[in-house]
Amino acid sequence: MSILENNPYRKDFPLIDQIVDGKRLAYLDSANTTLKPLPVIEEMDRYYRAETSNIHRAHYWLSENATNKFEETRDKIAKFIHAPDRKQVIFTKGTTESVNLVAQSYVRKFLKAGDEILLSQMEHHSNIVPWQMAAKEKGIIIKKIPINQKGEIIFDEYKKLLSDKVKLVSVVHISNALGTINPVREMIKLAHTYGAKVFVDGAQSISHLPINVQDLDVDFFAFSGHKMFGPTGVGVLYGKEDVLNAMDPYQGGGSMIDRVTFEETTYNVLPLKFEAGTPPIAGVIALGKSVDYLNHVGINRIMEIEHELLAYATEKLLSIPGLKIYGTAEHKASVISFGIEGMHPNDIAFMMNKSGVAIRTGHHCAQPLMDFFQVPATCRASFSIYNNKEDIDQLYNALKKAVDLFKE
Repeated sequence: MSILENNPYRKDFPLIDQIVDGKRLAYLDSANTTLKPLPVIEEMDRYYRAETSNIHRAHYWLSENATNKFEETRDKIAKFIHAPDRKQVIFTKGTTESVNLVAQSYVRKFLKAGDEILLSQMEHHSNIVPWQMAAKEKGIIIKKIPINQKGEIIFDEYKKLLSDKVKLVSVVHISNALGTINPVREMIKLAHTYGAKVFVDGAQSISHLPINVQDLDVDFFAFSGHKMFGPTGVGVLYGKEDVLNAMDPYQGGGSMIDRVTFEETTYNVLPLKFEAGTPPIAGVIALGKSVDYLNHVGINRIMEIEHELLAYATEKLLSIPGLKIYGTAEHKASVISFGIEGMHPNDIAFMMNKSGVAIRTGHHCAQPLMDFFQVPATCRASFSIYNNKEDIDQLYNALKKAVDLFKE
């Protein structure tokens, strides 16, 4: 039986049974944030109810227990992304902070005036603005990698942009606004021939594709817990060990120090030198449960389910008069950005909400991409393993109703 008919994973996500304005909830905004399975929710609750303590700083049971669970998550993440060593896994608040960390600690230290950074035309603002801030201060030049009308990087144009002046390439693995899966392995390999480092924004890919940072040979890889069935406010930066060791921390405070005097401070070893202050302990511990859940379902199974959801939804939505999909790449994840001729995306989203359908509308923190397509915004439906045929049918029927109302 098709997963669209009988989804066995829906029962793991309690929020999915919500009733909105008298309608069943069709949650189609997983590219924004995924719902949380029971094991993640229960682990957060357990920590705050029965195990609250700080970590790394005491020898009583509560602290040692929290420390052990916190560090177990680091081990799980290292294994999940195939990091060579657990100390290359740095906990941050999310992908945005990870980008800022590298912009502050790598770019500002090692790049100089006239050096170049390449960014694709489909990047999220968090993978543009931190580089711009560092570039403005240092006199670094940012160049954009162009895309085509299907929402794919034009690889030949990327090749032309590469030179010995390029010191960093930063590219999204899967576009949050289009669903495009970029050829990051090939991009990394080519960038390395010019001596450039590569940062990959894996916020969308971490729960949709198998990730092997060694196979990719990526210098930096970042992702957020809340997009992989985990809590908000926690994420990961992976970096190659030699590069991380050469970088200075950009935040000072507890845990990241070795020795402090008023004359000089020396820093702790990896990964602690980049983890200043009290971290989101409950979030990191619960993130370990989200990794367990991903391993339980299996990335290949997730890809199979989402491919079926994407194919079914694409066929249904394209049958709606006046509907246009933005992002039709050959290699694509479970995201559909669309507009309907003559209708503002905000009006569409308002009417979807009245039908219990949760979709995203706006520029999706990708205004340069909206400028490329010459639209102010799009509607975006995105799918995960808890979705089924009924969710997509509910979206389709609500859109049909909206189109009919607009014609009247």
